[in-house]
Amino acid sequence: MAYIKEEKYDEKTTEQIAQHVKAILELLGENPEREGLLKTPERVAKSLQFLTKGYQENGIQIVRQAIFDEEYQQMVLVKDIELYSLCEHHMLPFLGKCHIAYIPDGKITGLSKIARVVETFARRLQVQERLTVEIRDCIQEALHPLGVAVVIEATHTCMQIRGVQKSNAITTTSAFSGAFLNSEKTRNEFLNLIR
Repeated sequence: MAYIKEEKYDEKTTEQIAQHVKAILELLGENPEREGLLKTPERVAKSLQFLTKGYQENGIQIVRQAIFDEEYQQMVLVKDIELYSLCEHHMLPFLGKCHIAYIPDGKITGLSKIARVVETFARRLQVQERLTVEIRDCIQEALHPLGVAVVIEATHTCMQIRGVQKSNAITTTSAFSGAFLNSEKTRNEFLNLIR
């Protein structure tokens, strides 16, 4: 059985958030003192801190921890990276997958760092459009490749379980730079590979 590391949270921050959650429960007409809700404010506080931990991380520094000289100038593609984020408009989850490609210009990075960049920016209050661009810009700035391509496909619970209630809607966003922006052939190769 695998051991799952317990996240560490600032106790003062956890307590402050928990007090607000308790007040929200009361405003909703609930009794935060009933047995099933006694620990809910603290659980929600820790959950929110986990879901927004990206504010304490720096994507560029993550990539730069593992940069290697390599004379490879073909596409490097990491696809189907799981993505979980919170919509900044309703603080409800959106989830899906992210596909990222870059064309090195003498430098490559560890493949896990690409997934960590997604995690860093996804673990903030987000809109999918900005998230897509932030991931592209981070990899572009950290590696200075010949080009970066990012496509995100996600479902938004704010659209599925409230408001318009369309459970099958998938939102796709893309952001390109360099060779992916300037060469239709390169862009199409990427798009064909992620299909």
